[in-house]
Amino acid sequence: MSNPTVTLTRCSDYSQTKIAQAIAAQFELLGGLEKFVTRGDTVLLKPNFIAPKPRHCATQTDPAVLLETAKLLKDFGARPFIGDSPAWSNVFACIKALEMEDALKKLSIPVKQLNKPKKCRIGTKNIEVGISSVALDSDVIINLPKFKTHQQLVTTFAVKNMFGCVSGKRKALWHFAKGKNADKFCKLLIEIYKFLNPALTIIDAVYAMDGPGPINGRARPLGWLLGGTDPFALEVICSKLVNINPENIPIIKTAKKMQLNCPDADSIKTLGDSLPQNPCTDFELPQLIPIRFSLLHVCKSICKQILILIKSGKSGK
Repeated sequence: MSNPTVTLTRCSDYSQTKIAQAIAAQFELLGGLEKFVTRGDTVLLKPNFIAPKPRHCATQTDPAVLLETAKLLKDFGARPFIGDSPAWSNVFACIKALEMEDALKKLSIPVKQLNKPKKCRIGTKNIEVGISSVALDSDVIINLPKFKTHQQLVTTFAVKNMFGCVSGKRKALWHFAKGKNADKFCKLLIEIYKFLNPALTIIDAVYAMDGPGPINGRARPLGWLLGGTDPFALEVICSKLVNINPENIPIIKTAKKMQLNCPDADSIKTLGDSLPQNPCTDFELPQLIPIRFSLLHVCKSICKQILILIKSGKSGK
């Protein structure tokens, strides 16, 4: 088995020219767009839209990354759309908070709530999980997460973003059902990722979030896009960028316990710009809180979400 590859492109800001060049470089380094997408394919661009916060907060995947990826795909002849099922509010409110509406209309890029769950059997134990049929019906998924800390899992890089394909507040219910044990919850996340099998992942780390992520942390410049097809290699290299021991990341620990091919940093091939000799040493990690939500928390969360959706006029049903 060949060593996994992670591509790195430096990008100091979200200007259109720089992001366009960096996204194009990612695909070139990974073997070309045609390696992942066929003309005519419907392509889900899966961002991290956890809550409707503006771009300067670094809570969501930056609009420039989404727009330039969509343009590249459309010029190639594919049919991209942006879809997610945010924990708070809905995908349309997240788009509005990022001030993307006009740009997407000009490009004729659809936005879809990842709703209409279909019962799917996931993993070795055939756990039944409600995965959005909107996601399942796409020909290709491109995973576009944000580089962030996470108060329950230390960080969120490649793997956890696909949990957003679980429709609506079913995510909170899984926090309750599996959150008592970190390994069980991380195993669920890994198995959902493997089931959905995104063609590739490109991580937005131009501006990242540290501190109490994934919603209320601090936005800070890192200056990178990272890409690849191996999510665990990406998790490892992201950890190394900010001086975190990968062995302390729950996703990586669980992957190794599952005896998956979770590589060590030395066995990962990097292409593009070189990893910095001196990693970021002041990346602030969060104070950890339990993964498991209480039943009361889940009920309150569901009620609050219903009120938000009614107010927005877009329930996603």
